Amino acid sequence: MKITTALPIFALTLCSCSLFYAQEMGFEEYNPKSTLVVPENPVSAAKFPFIDVHSHQRDMSPDALARLVKDMDELNEGVMVNLSGGSGNSLNEKIENIKNNYPNRFVVFANVDFDGVGKAGWSEKAAAQLETDIKNGARGLKIFKSLGLRYKDAEGKRLAIDDPRLDPIWAKCGEMGVPVLIHAADPKSFWDPMDSDNERWLELKTRPRRKRSATDPAPWEQIIAEQHRMFKKHPKTQFINAHMGWYANNLGKLGALLDEIPNMNVGIAAVIAELGRQPKNAKAFFIKYQDRILFGKDSWKPEEFPTYFRVLESSDEYFPYYKKYHAFWAMYGLDLPDEVLRKVYYKNALNLIPGLDKSLFPKE
Repeated sequence: MKITTALPIFALTLCSCSLFYAQEMGFEEYNPKSTLVVPENPVSAAKFPFIDVHSHQRDMSPDALARLVKDMDELNEGVMVNLSGGSGNSLNEKIENIKNNYPNRFVVFANVDFDGVGKAGWSEKAAAQLETDIKNGARGLKIFKSLGLRYKDAEGKRLAIDDPRLDPIWAKCGEMGVPVLIHAADPKSFWDPMDSDNERWLELKTRPRRKRSATDPAPWEQIIAEQHRMFKKHPKTQFINAHMGWYANNLGKLGALLDEIPNMNVGIAAVIAELGRQPKNAKAFFIKYQDRILFGKDSWKPEEFPTYFRVLESSDEYFPYYKKYHAFWAMYGLDLPDEVLRKVYYKNALNLIPGLDKSLFPKE
C-alpha cells in the first residue's frame, strides 16, 4: 500500500508562514557567514616580536603579570606599555611590581588628573608631580579623551586640549625626553546624524552614550584642531596620536598632517578595521610613513590580536573582523614588507620610548 506524505493545504500554508516569520530579524542579529572560498592564512602570532604601545591594565600584581606574560609569549609580544599607570603611590606600586618580576616586559605611562585647572599653582604642581613620576620610572604620559570631552576648569568651562595652562605638562615631557600618547575626541561618526548613512549606527544604537553633538561638548573639528595646535606649539615633545587621530578612514588627510607636524606619530590601536578595508591605499601609506606608525591594540583581548597580524602581514582577502558593531565589512591583508613590519612592530617604539630592553628584538 502506498502511503502519501502530502500535507493538507492549510498545513502547508501554516508551515510556510512559520518559516517566513522565523527569518525575520533586526540588523543587529543579521551576521551572515561568507560563502566565498579563497586562500586563508591565519596568523596566530606576530612575525616579529612587537611592542604594544596601547594597553590598559589596572591589575599589575605579580600574579597578574605572570598571566599576562604567558599570553604575550603566545602572541610574540615583547613589551606591553600600560597606559593606565596613574600617578604617585599607585604608579610607584606598579613600577615596583614590574622591577621585581618582569623588569624588561612591561613599562607604564603616567597620567595627569586635570581637576582643578585654573586654581592657583595648579600648572606648577602638576608639572612637578609629572617630573617626579618620570624620575620614578614612568616612560611616558598618557592623556585620556576626558581632556577635551569632560574635564572643566575651576570656573566650570570646558577644558580645551590646547589651553595654555596645560603647556607646562607638554613642555615637561619634551624636557625629560618621554612621549605623550594622547586620545582626543572619538570617531567623527559619533558627531554625525544617527541615520541610515552613519557607518557607526549599530554601535551608537547599542552604546547610546557614545553619541555626541556640536554642543556635547563641542564640534568634533574643534576638538581635533585643538590637539593639532598643541602639537605644533610644542615641537620638542614627541606625540603619539592614538587611533591614528581618527583619520584612518582618510589617509590622505592624515598624511598631510604628518607632513605638517613632524613631532606627531600615530598608533593603530582600534582602527585596524579601517585599514583592512583599503589594503592598497593603506599599504602605500604604511610604506611612505613607516617611521611614524606604531603598533597598538587598546583593549587586552589576546584572541583579537591575530586579526591585526593578518591585516598587516598577509595578502588574504575578505576575512572577518571580530566586532560587527565596529565594522560590518570584511578585511583584506596589506602584505607589508618585512622592514616596514619591523618598524611598526618594534623599531619605532624603541626610538620613542626610553629605556626599553632592545635585546628582546632582532638586531637587524
